[in-house]
Amino acid sequence: MSKTVTYLDPPGAPAPLGLYSHVAIAEPGRLAFIAGQVAVDAQGEIVGPHDVAAQTPVVLDNIGLILKDLGVGFSEVLALTTYIVGPESREPWLAARTETYGRLFPEGSYPTNTLLIISGLARPELMIEVSAVARLPA
Repeated sequence: MSKTVTYLDPPGAPAPLGLYSHVAIAEPGRLAFIAGQVAVDAQGEIVGPHDVAAQTPVVLDNIGLILKDLGVGFSEVLALTTYIVGPESREPWLAARTETYGRLFPEGSYPTNTLLIISGLARPELMIEVSAVARLPA
């Protein structure tokens, strides 16, 4: 776990229903607000059209590339906001996220996450978009 971000599930709060923490507290530093990322490759081509399970690791890896360029990793992520298209995407997204999180958060400390199930994204082939807030060194 990062020494600059502390993830908490306060005793008065209900147990999390998934892979997230109720609270993320950042030590002094700067905040980076990362725009919603979708499943596109380096050439801008959509990966796994209409397939939320195929798109989920690509989206998170794209966030990882941005974090790396900022000089941090997933341990500095405070919050994620996840948008998935349609209620039928929930179970495949959960499975893909669980598998991907094992690689991205090996210590099992997860940032806060808000999940929204929506009717569509900017392109009909896209099934998931994720934005992030991360702590950067001062």
